[in-house]
Amino acid sequence: MLSRRRFLTTLLTPAFLALRPDLLNAQEGVFLSEEEAPKAVFPEATHFEKKIIPSTEALREKMKALLGRTRPSIWEDAYVTYLARRNGEHLGFAVITEEIGKHRPITFIVGIKPDGKVKDVAMMAYREAYGGEVRDRRFMRQYHEKDLTAPLLPYRDIVNIAGATLSVQSIGRGVRKVLALAQLVLLNGSHRP
Repeated sequence: MLSRRRFLTTLLTPAFLALRPDLLNAQEGVFLSEEEAPKAVFPEATHFEKKIIPSTEALREKMKALLGRTRPSIWEDAYVTYLARRNGEHLGFAVITEEIGKHRPITFIVGIKPDGKVKDVAMMAYREAYGGEVRDRRFMRQYHEKDLTAPLLPYRDIVNIAGATLSVQSIGRGVRKVLALAQLVLLNGSHRP
């Protein structure tokens, strides 16, 4: 025999979801615009200078050499970067990147400090039906102070999220890709590959 709670849950859940279909896709969404994203990783910055860095074949080859066994799933045509400043003081760089999750791209921004370490990571757009927990601040905080020597892999130096292993791996690949770009182009001040 059904309990009253189970009966009401069975009866009301479909009705509730019919009224609020947006809850069916609660994992996916756009969380930051391109204009908001740099402020998410450098909230103390007072000025951002946008620079587009073309992704040439030579740059990709140099990045592959730095990344070692890590193979990005997407190579951008160009990298959207922001130089973050506070009252003239250089705080670091923010770079927008994408990596494939299970089926679709995950877009996020990575803040890199002048010493080449990760300052912060923020989710811009998540397009998968599952695994959206990777956008939580508690998860993203694991990348703070990591550099290119860190593997950024689940069960190694990143705590995995059950049901989101591919998304966790994707974010690790993307952060390493941005660290390689920063080492080759941004931190040396050339802004050209």
